[in-house]
Amino acid sequence: MSKILIVGASGTVGTELVRQLRSKGHTVLRSTSKSTLESDQVHLNLQTKAGLDTAFVGIDKAFFLSPPGYVNQNELLIPLIDEARKQSLKKVVLMTAMGANAVDSTPFRQAEIHLEKSGLSYNIIRPNWFMQNFNSFWLHGILHDTKVALPVGDAKASFIDARDIASVAAVLLDDDVRFQNQAFDLTGETAISHAQAASVISNAIAKSIKFEDITPQAMRETLLGAGLPADYTEFLLMILDYLKQGAAERVTDTVQTITGKAPIAFEAYARDYRNAWV
Repeated sequence: MSKILIVGASGTVGTELVRQLRSKGHTVLRSTSKSTLESDQVHLNLQTKAGLDTAFVGIDKAFFLSPPGYVNQNELLIPLIDEARKQSLKKVVLMTAMGANAVDSTPFRQAEIHLEKSGLSYNIIRPNWFMQNFNSFWLHGILHDTKVALPVGDAKASFIDARDIASVAAVLLDDDVRFQNQAFDLTGETAISHAQAASVISNAIAKSIKFEDITPQAMRETLLGAGLPADYTEFLLMILDYLKQGAAERVTDTVQTITGKAPIAFEAYARDYRNAWV
């Protein structure tokens, strides 16, 4: 069994990944930027780099992601990769996003390239839009306005359940042989529109939830009004525009291939998370 460091351990993917790795018998340490630590935590601040020189001591493998709210993902991730190389980790699994490899100059792709050239054993996973966005980022609109308002038209996305992302990452961190030094795009089993997603949620909670196609400017005002930084707001608008153009519609069989199980359907996700919307 391995000693594994999880960066982003308190997030949607990280929380489930910690659980699954421990169920496989691995020792898991969770990184945190907080100064007060629990017994299974290590201090690591991705912005200030505080704790970077000590967080990897005794670690065999690691899972890296960049937290939401930042557009300079390479500046946060590359120092982690460098430290992993310095400490001679046996494997790194890096999570970016589907489409990150479209252009080499983007921050996410720069981090991917750095890992690919590091000499470390690695996997890169690029998930599509999370199903869990509907019970987190889009939750306020559902609860207060009974609608999902986004500038994406009738474009479809192959939404993926974060639990499936964690399952894939857990297999890749557990298995050092089958998928060595490969990158994978992760999607759900089918592509649906946001209007269809709203309909599924409506059925799950017996309450009508609608989708409203809004302008990018309206979305910009909403995001800035919620306190998001201007640069991250523009980043979100850019990737939402990619979604509207059809970039998120593709479906892969990666979850089935790696985990041996079909991806969680959106209907199952809605049933499991129904209490978030009632």
